[in-house]
Amino acid sequence: MRVCGVEIKGNDAVICLLSMKDEVFDIPDCRVRKITLDKTSSGEALRVFQFAFAKLMSDYKIDKVIIRERPTKGKFSGSAIGFKIEATIQLIDNLEVALVTSVAIKEHIKKNPISVAFVDTGLKSFQESAFSTAYGYLMHSYYSE
Repeated sequence: MRVCGVEIKGNDAVICLLSMKDEVFDIPDCRVRKITLDKTSSGEALRVFQFAFAKLMSDYKIDKVIIRERPTKGKFSGSAIGFKIEATIQLIDNLEVALVTSVAIKEHIKKNPISVAFVDTGLKSFQESAFSTAYGYLMHSYYSE
């Protein structure tokens, strides 16, 4: 299974591709690390963002996109722009998308710890949250009770 973990920060969708086959993980090279929504008030900009994201997922044959869910209220609540990005991704035709809470991700990683230090993955530090989102989801889907 090949998934794409997504963390939405401001007007960026930070991504990390991760695949698992026969209980072996692979972090495929990707031409981008994040996709930015320019001109956040423009409907055309949303369509451009959606097309770019959909094309990336198609090119890398992603089975499922996992978005780290953000709270709607409180100190760490998501921004309006972030929710636009989330909705734009969810509305891509023929793309399976799941929202996963930070608490659920932490629980899955606690049950099945990451066996490699993040610095050894070759990813940039800003991708750590997207990586843990994808890893936590894969752990849950493979080893759920």
